[in-house]
Amino acid sequence: MTAVDLLALLPLLLVAATAVVMLGAVAVGRNHAVAFGLTLAGLAAGFGSMFFVPMRQVTALLVIDRYALFFFGLILAASFAVALLAYGYLEKREGNKEEFYILLLVATLGAMVLAASSHFASLFLGLEVLSVALYALIAYFGDRPLPLEAGVKYLVLAASSSAFLVFGIALVYADLGTMDFRQMAHLLAIRADLNLGLLLPGTAMIVTGIGFKLALVPFHMWTPDVYQGAPAPVTAFVATVSKGGMFALLLRYFTQSGTGQFAPLLLVFSIIAIASMFTGNLLALFENNVKRILAYSSIAHMGYLLVALEVGGALGANAVVFYLMAYFVMTLGAFAVVTLLSGQQRDADQLEDYRGLFWRRPGIALAFTAMLLSLAGIPLTAGFLGKFYIVAAGAAEGAWALILILVITSTIGLFYYLRIVTAMYQHTVEGALALEPLPRRAPAAILVLAVFLVVLIWLGVYPTAVVNVIQSATRSLI
Repeated sequence: MTAVDLLALLPLLLVAATAVVMLGAVAVGRNHAVAFGLTLAGLAAGFGSMFFVPMRQVTALLVIDRYALFFFGLILAASFAVALLAYGYLEKREGNKEEFYILLLVATLGAMVLAASSHFASLFLGLEVLSVALYALIAYFGDRPLPLEAGVKYLVLAASSSAFLVFGIALVYADLGTMDFRQMAHLLAIRADLNLGLLLPGTAMIVTGIGFKLALVPFHMWTPDVYQGAPAPVTAFVATVSKGGMFALLLRYFTQSGTGQFAPLLLVFSIIAIASMFTGNLLALFENNVKRILAYSSIAHMGYLLVALEVGGALGANAVVFYLMAYFVMTLGAFAVVTLLSGQQRDADQLEDYRGLFWRRPGIALAFTAMLLSLAGIPLTAGFLGKFYIVAAGAAEGAWALILILVITSTIGLFYYLRIVTAMYQHTVEGALALEPLPRRAPAAILVLAVFLVVLIWLGVYPTAVVNVIQSATRSLI
């Protein structure tokens, strides 16, 4: 490890150091505002350092390239937004608040390690750092039954999926003798004595472990319960940073390891993508809980991303990264509204809570409408451009069946998004939150919502600058 290697790891080191400083600060004295400020400073410092770090392979475990740096920026920006949302949310609740930010920083570090992983060892380390922090974040208000139940469910299922992942890695290593992604591709290209009896089951188990983290069907059963039970800012983090870091890893692994050449694996991805698109959109039709609706929606969106992943090539990789960025903006914006309207006793997660919202909080209702329409893929939004990009990538490779299913399931999804929109514009004030005052410490959440609304429209109207950056980043993978 040289000084240049340490400089390349500076974004990771700054986030880790902030978590350590936070531990010391909490030991000296508790102060919510200080913990919040240190968290924002650490995340901002990590983001700023990305513009000065050299791009290089750091040992066999991590690669700091344009692709990793792009996702570092996305993950750090999303975590910064979650911290802003969490401040006002935590102020309304009793109990220790400072540990929340320590866990948030540790989980962010785990997601960043995933985005830079080029080796199975760093993959597993990043995944466990992320997962262990999420166990506590999801159950942070453990004196209430729903967060505690959600945390226990996530703990049990995540541990099981990690076992599948480790066993799959062991099978692949037993056959190839390496855990480095690019070295795997080299061996697959030159060796004629491959033991597919080990390689294919091992890859299938790895996909199982990754599929759980992404909530792909049939590994999705935890998603609605965890989304509903976790505190609203944590749900936003799980839906974006956690899944974004894992999908960044999946795209790198799929592209660089040579795994994409296996026809049986491509068939499995197609089946999972189709099942996720149908299951997510159909089950959401029967829900009246907004957080559960967004949970099933996220399952469908991961299915859309799998379509672009399976297409492969430069266009498929660009489609994946652009759609992930759009998904971050849409989902964080939606959960910013849920967080902003949540009361002291419970989150604003019932459909009735939003009935007549436009007549009480017109600005918030309009912003939420924009987020939901973007999730549905309506033109002039980031969601529409993201789906268009995926369709274009699929059409270039002749994946017409997957494109048709994407269009059909997106049309189904429009119905449950419009249910929420319709409820907001009904002329009534009899929703459960009709008498709830807007929190006094709402400016941070309102700022987050306003920024995401601007970015949402910008990506939908003029995405050229972002697309150029994404194309530059994905060239690192090829």
